[in-house]
Amino acid sequence: MPRTRVPLNQTEINQQQMADRLEMSTAEIGLAVRTTNCLEEKGVFTVADLLNCSRDDLLSISNFGEKTLEEVYKALENFGFYRPGFEPHDRKPR
Repeated sequence: MPRTRVPLNQTEINQQQMADRLEMSTAEIGLAVRTTNCLEEKGVFTVADLLNCSRDDLLSISNFGEKTLEEVYKALENFGFYRPGFEPHDRKPR
């Protein structure tokens, strides 16, 4: 992150990082090309678009099944977006 003369508040930095992650294209989060194509055919182009889709919305996409859904969930987790009930602090230690 570039240095500025006026120090930025950590909250502002976190908000900008979140905005940047939400604006990422689905292709940028590490999904297979086939998965990205399926999403784009449905009009889902960004992480924000993806987060606004329900599980049923995604499964209604042609050629989009449980395995593809799991791929999407794992890709989102890599960027700090978790399914309800699957946040890291909710996971039981091994």
